[in-house]
Amino acid sequence: MSDKPDLSEVEKFDRSKLKKTNTEEKNTLPSKETIQQEKESAKTS
Repeated sequence: MSDKPDLSEVEKFDRSKLKKTNTEEKNTLPSKETIQQEKESAKTS
């Protein structure tokens, strides 16, 4: 077995066949109020 992987298929890959996609951030960060509420509820438990 070789130490280096076989990259022949990667070299032949045609990027022009890929479709363009738009990414959207779905995991929004919590607000300061939400963080404060979580901290307070952790203290009381």
